[in-house]
Amino acid sequence: MTALSKYDRLEATGLWRASSDAQRREVIVSVGDATLVISDLNDRAITHWSLAAVEKGETPVKGGAAFHPDGDPDEVLELGPDETAMIDAINTLRRAVARTRPKPGRLRWLGAAISISAVAALAVFWLPGALVDHAMRVVPPVKEAEIGTALLAHIERMSGQPCGSMEARAGLVALAGRTGAARVVILPGGVREALSLPGGTVLLNRALVEDHEEPDVAAGYILVEQVRSGGKPPLRKLLEHAGPRATGTLLTTGFLPSQVLERYAEDQLSSVAADLPVDTLIPAFAAAGIRSTPYARARDISGEATLPLIEADPMAGNSPTPIMADRDWLQLQAICES
Repeated sequence: MTALSKYDRLEATGLWRASSDAQRREVIVSVGDATLVISDLNDRAITHWSLAAVEKGETPVKGGAAFHPDGDPDEVLELGPDETAMIDAINTLRRAVARTRPKPGRLRWLGAAISISAVAALAVFWLPGALVDHAMRVVPPVKEAEIGTALLAHIERMSGQPCGSMEARAGLVALAGRTGAARVVILPGGVREALSLPGGTVLLNRALVEDHEEPDVAAGYILVEQVRSGGKPPLRKLLEHAGPRATGTLLTTGFLPSQVLERYAEDQLSSVAADLPVDTLIPAFAAAGIRSTPYARARDISGEATLPLIEADPMAGNSPTPIMADRDWLQLQAICES
């Protein structure tokens, strides 16, 4: 802690690349809470490297230094010879971390067995949840949105390219604005109904706009998906599915492996979302000023299975503000035809 506090205001400029085939970009380097923070020139964090996992690479120029995360030599941070203070700080902190690592000694077999059992129990029962909790605290919104975009790219391989047209943009913006979604994307297939991604994007199956006469149905599915995501945010679901190794990779490199995203995309497209209690849904419809009856009728045209949603419609007897103009709704219904 003393070593960290000594450098907590130290910053330097350097060159960073995410992979061997990526272009180098100028970044700001600073020392965070047991991490090396790499930010863009607008002071937005790009990635965090654990100081315990920083390795020294091949020196790019005389007097300079290069570093990379342990196990990923393709991601490289280069510091020039004029950044000797930061280079010395990183080397000092690496040595300090190395000194704190436990040194193997002679232990009795019983003591060794107890220690191994305790570590195994922590690894199985405590570590995965602790890693996810930590990631949920430190991953910035911009990185969460990047993860959502990367996940969408994998979903598109199975669902097809998102539908889109200039004429339908106003309808998409209106749907997102009324429901509080960061963005609404219409897919030609793959997604059964609606799916939330990290970063606030909500995916909708094209049938939710094409097969219904009013936008309240699509808006209802978005609201229900957001209520479901409120119980467990999309990023947490992804990390719990990915496991502690992938979560650790995200914390140290700022990226999730492509195969992890691909497996999660396949799982989400094949799973069926569970129904939610009516008393958790009605407040969301009331807050958005959206009728719950159209959504209930879309789930069951007879209304028998969704009668509580119909009877508790918060907009019953009222005249809520239309979600969008009729012309925008007609253009949105034709979004996949262009």
